[in-house]
Amino acid sequence: MKTQPADDAAPVPDLTPLQPLDEFNRQLQANVHPPTWNNPTPTQPYHLVVIGAGTAGLVTAAGAAGLGARVALIERELMGGDCLNVGCVPSKGLISCARNAAAVNNALDFGVNVPAAPSVDFAAVMQRMRRLRAGISHNDSAARFRDLGIDVYFGQASFVDNQTIQVDQTKLQFKRAVIATGARAAAPPIDGLADVDYLTNENLFSLTELPKRLGVIGAGPIGCELAQTFARFGSKVMLVETDHGVLPREDRDAAEIVGKSLQDAGVQVLCCGRELKIKNDGGIRLTVQSHDQAYDEPVDQLLVAAGRTANVEHLNLAAVGVQFDDKGVTVNDQLQTTNPRIFAAGDVCSKYQFTHAADSMARIVIQNALFAIGPFGKKKVSDLVIPWATYTSPEIAHVGMYDQDAATAGIEIDTYVQPLSEVDRAILDGQDQGFVKVHTRKGTDTIVGATIVAENAGDLISEITMAMTQKIGLSKIAAVIHPYPTQAESIRKLGDQFNRTRLTPLNEKLLGVLRRWNVGK
Repeated sequence: MKTQPADDAAPVPDLTPLQPLDEFNRQLQANVHPPTWNNPTPTQPYHLVVIGAGTAGLVTAAGAAGLGARVALIERELMGGDCLNVGCVPSKGLISCARNAAAVNNALDFGVNVPAAPSVDFAAVMQRMRRLRAGISHNDSAARFRDLGIDVYFGQASFVDNQTIQVDQTKLQFKRAVIATGARAAAPPIDGLADVDYLTNENLFSLTELPKRLGVIGAGPIGCELAQTFARFGSKVMLVETDHGVLPREDRDAAEIVGKSLQDAGVQVLCCGRELKIKNDGGIRLTVQSHDQAYDEPVDQLLVAAGRTANVEHLNLAAVGVQFDDKGVTVNDQLQTTNPRIFAAGDVCSKYQFTHAADSMARIVIQNALFAIGPFGKKKVSDLVIPWATYTSPEIAHVGMYDQDAATAGIEIDTYVQPLSEVDRAILDGQDQGFVKVHTRKGTDTIVGATIVAENAGDLISEITMAMTQKIGLSKIAAVIHPYPTQAESIRKLGDQFNRTRLTPLNEKLLGVLRRWNVGK
C-alpha cells in the first residue's frame, strides 16, 4: 500500500503500477514517466502552468496549447493519472475478461456445449491488461505532449508565490495556474488495518497471482466491480459494507438487482457490517458482524475500496492563499480557487470523481482562465449534466436527480419505468434483469433524472443525457425511430408511456369525434 510522506519530507514518486516490470510496463514507463527524461529549460513566463497530468491536467494543457498559450505541465508520478494507470483502463480490461469468463460458464443456457470445464488463466488476464494499457498510454505520453508544444516537467511542484512554481530546483513563472493533482485511495479507520499489507486500486493491478480468498471493504462502485470480477475469475470473495445493501448512493431498486447479481457470481455480501476488525495472525483475518451473525474469515488479500482523499500535500497552498481540506481544494462555480490567479479541476476539487467529469471541467478552466473577461463569458461547472456508470453486470448508469434529490429540492416529479423483461432484445439476449427509470417534472415531459440497469447501461444513458442537455422532452423521444430489436427501444417505450398519460377523457372524446367525422362510425 502506498503511503504519503510527511509534508516536510521529499515525496518519492510512486511507480507501483509499473510492477511487474515486463515489456509492457517498460513500454508504459517509457511513455508516461521516461527514465531518461530531461526537464526543459523554462520559457518565461508561462500563460498557464498545470500541476498534475491526469485527465484534467492533460486536457487543460493540450487545449490551452492548441489555442496558442505557452503551457507547462508538471507530473510527479505517472502521466495519465489514475484513469490510465490504476483506474478506468486497467479495471475495464479485467472486467471485459471476467464477462467473457461468465459467458463461457453460462454458455449452456444458450444451447452452447462447452466440452471441458473452463478455467481462467489469471496471469494471461493480467498480461493482456498490461499490453492494452501500454498501447493506450501513447495518448498520454510525455513525448506526445512535448510535440504539442507543451513543456513537460517531472517532479514535485510547489507554489513559491503568486507568480512562481518550483519543480525540484527549477522555478517557473506563471500568469495563471491550474491544480489538477487528483485524489487517491483513503485508509478508513478500521481497527487493525494498519497492521496488514492491503490492496487498493493503486496496487491491485500489479497482482500476478489470483488470490484464492479475497476480502473487499466497501460496496461502492470500485468494490462492487472488482468483487464481481474476481469472483468470476474464481476467487472466493467476501464483500463488506457498513450500509444496507450494495451501492448505497444509487437508486435502491437498481442496487438490489446488482446485489443479487453479485451473489449469483459467488460474492458473499455482508452488508450492515458492524465491529469490523482486521487481525494479523501471520496472514490476514477479517472479523465482522452482519445482520446479527458473526464472521471470522481468513483472506489471502484484502482490497480496501472505501473513500478517497485529495492530493494536496507538498503544494504549499497556504503560501498563495488557496483554501483546501482533505476533501480537496475549494473552488467557486467557475473553478477558481480562493486565489483568483489559480484554478482547479478534476478529482482534487470535485464531488464527481469521474474521468469524463474531469475532462469537462478542464474545458471550463481553459475558457475561464485564459479567455473570460469580467463577469461575462464565464462557464459554470453547475451547468454540466454529468452521467456516470458502474460497470458491474448488469451496469448501473445514472444522470441528473434521484427521486430523493427531487424531494429535497422541493421538485414534484412523475416517474416512468420500463422493465427490460418487456423489451424484446433484452429477452433474446438473456439480459432482461433490469429497467430504465426516468423522472420528469410533474405534469410535463421535462426530464430531471434517469437510472438504467442493463448490461450496457453506460452506453444507453447517453441518449437521455443528450435529451436533458438539449432540452428534449420525453414525448419527443417517442418520435425517434429506434432500430428493432435493440435494448435502446426501452427508452422510446418510456416516451410512449408519457404520451399515453396525455390521453385524458376529454382528449379521448375529442379524438372520437374527429375519427367519426373523418371516417364515420
